[in-house]
Amino acid sequence: MSQKNYSPVSAEEAVSVIKSGDKIFIHSAAAAPQVLAQALAKRGDELHDVEIYQLHTEGKAPYAEPQFEHSFHVKSLFTGSNMRQAIQDGRADFVPIFLSDIPRLFRRGVVNLDVALLQVSPPDTHGYCTLGVSVDTSLAAAQTAKLLIAEINPNMPRTNGDGNIHINKFHKVVEVDYKLPTLEIPPPDEVETRIGQYIAELVEDGSTLQMGIGAIPNAALAAMNSHKELGIHTEMFSDGILPLLEKGVITNQHKARHRNHLVTGFLVGSQNLYDFVNANPIVRVLDIQYVNDTAIIRQNPKVVAINSAIEVDLSGQVCADSIGTKIYSGVGGQMDFIRGSALSEGGKPIIALPSATNKGISRITSMLKPGAGVVTTRAHVHYIVTEYGVANLFGKSIRERAKLLINIAHPDHRERLAKEAFEVWHVHV
Repeated sequence: MSQKNYSPVSAEEAVSVIKSGDKIFIHSAAAAPQVLAQALAKRGDELHDVEIYQLHTEGKAPYAEPQFEHSFHVKSLFTGSNMRQAIQDGRADFVPIFLSDIPRLFRRGVVNLDVALLQVSPPDTHGYCTLGVSVDTSLAAAQTAKLLIAEINPNMPRTNGDGNIHINKFHKVVEVDYKLPTLEIPPPDEVETRIGQYIAELVEDGSTLQMGIGAIPNAALAAMNSHKELGIHTEMFSDGILPLLEKGVITNQHKARHRNHLVTGFLVGSQNLYDFVNANPIVRVLDIQYVNDTAIIRQNPKVVAINSAIEVDLSGQVCADSIGTKIYSGVGGQMDFIRGSALSEGGKPIIALPSATNKGISRITSMLKPGAGVVTTRAHVHYIVTEYGVANLFGKSIRERAKLLINIAHPDHRERLAKEAFEVWHVHV
């Protein structure tokens, strides 16, 4: 543009409109507005009873520090590393909710947002910015909050999809220039590699994939080099899909929704990933209420949902959000895609996890820990995958499930699990 069609202000001036008692939303994941977050925290001595709604955010969350306990109270809709201690200490709260339902909190007025703090790409020649790498639930927040305050960052990719916001919609604009947080996933170890191979064997050519982030999804994708004509419709993705796109394994040509396009709600990864999505016409970053709608997911063919767990009990209950009562992450989109893939023609819902923790504790258990959150119920679960194989629990009795799960548990724990199966579930395996 030859000249700006907006008047930037300092971060301090931008957040000066925030009042005690306000409800604030903070942009998600790698799009979290770091400068505005710092400026907000600096007002901690002046403000009280400010409620902050957010999902996982990359970077720091200074407003959640102990000294601001009475100034800011975070309600975490999905918990990242920067919020776990605050929740554990009781200075923040966790809200169990499906990712697809979070936009409804705002659109139905269950939560009436006063302010949304966002980070966006610079306006184009028509004055439109984009929400960049995180449209997810942030679009609903931007549509419903009374005031929009935005960082304009030239490093934010301009993404196609639902995240267009005209510069005139922002009440305050701050110019920043910093690189987005990157997330480097280490190469998978032997256990993760074996799990990835088992997952890849379940994926048929022409499938539509949903996967999370981490070593196991990356290992699964790396094992799909010889697959053909895969598609992507997922709540989020990272760098693991890039080699398959380059090799022509991912084509999106068989999808019923957004054929020939890659669909996601947000993304986190390397700078290479951010460069890939910038102004890329095949990538669509969309509203998570749509992306994670089971009625939309099920329309695609052979949807394979690859999700993780903290522990699974012998009846098939999946805990994925907590370690006992200690909140670790959140409900997220696991159930959205477990159910959506199960309803898809030829779909396969997969829960993948190592058989044991790094300390040798079995992650297949006779009973979940007290207080553990059941994210995927035993009625919804289908495939469980560990490095020892695949257990398909769909339509199986408790006795049959216990036997199948013990067979893919770590060998060191199988005898004990068989004994506990009788003691707890009164079944012989």
